[in-house]
Amino acid sequence: MGFQRIVPAPPLASVIEAVWDWDMPAGTLRYERILPGPGAGLIINLLEDETRVYQDDESRHCLRASGSVIGGPYRHSWIIDTAEQVRVMGVNFRPGGVHALIGISAEELGVRDINLQDMFGANARRLRQRLLETVCPMQRLALLEQWLCKLCDEPTWDAVILHAAATLARVQEVPGIGRLQRESGYSAHRFGLLFRHHIGMTAKQYARLMRFRAVVAMAHPAAQPDWVRIAVDGGYCDQAHMSHEFRRFAGITPSEFAGSRGPYPNHVPV
Repeated sequence: MGFQRIVPAPPLASVIEAVWDWDMPAGTLRYERILPGPGAGLIINLLEDETRVYQDDESRHCLRASGSVIGGPYRHSWIIDTAEQVRVMGVNFRPGGVHALIGISAEELGVRDINLQDMFGANARRLRQRLLETVCPMQRLALLEQWLCKLCDEPTWDAVILHAAATLARVQEVPGIGRLQRESGYSAHRFGLLFRHHIGMTAKQYARLMRFRAVVAMAHPAAQPDWVRIAVDGGYCDQAHMSHEFRRFAGITPSEFAGSRGPYPNHVPV
């Protein structure tokens, strides 16, 4: 039992940040808030053939899906049911990685999760069955990595869009989006279309999300976060602007995040 995480070998390493295996007893808290990130994710629930997420609002509406799904990136937080987070495997894609690997529109995945079997049919069913039959977590990770490798011999990137996304991720040195578009050689319409298709959101939305991610990265390890300094270092005009954006993405205020954060920056106990 435990948590195992690997970085896949090339060429997958260019599109996938990590492949992981979680095999742990159910937590004492029923729910966790998941903060949004810039990459898509693949989840395979090996405990139940179902995934459950809840809208991060007063309704807490439960959205049920297959036990093997791919989705994101998202621009908002959501709630997970920790009762099913006992035997789970997953893949964290790099920004643009899901489109580069399997050709699906990242913008479509940001709207709704897609059942892995709807995309890959019996191939996905066989994968889940083999993972269920494999006891060793490192062997499960190797199986999942091999399966991903077979999807595409060589990821297909749009180098211009990849460069634009990487530039926007440098939150303190971001040039105007209009300048990035002009330097790309694409028309404004074409640039916007390709960026949404590859990255899953507009360039402006992506820049805002990356500023939020920078704030989370700075605040999570700090015993007492200096929010004024973090706001400046995160590229915000002032603390009020940062707080407004933080709540918009996280569903909670910066102070609430600091008071309830757990060991993992993207998982906040509810």
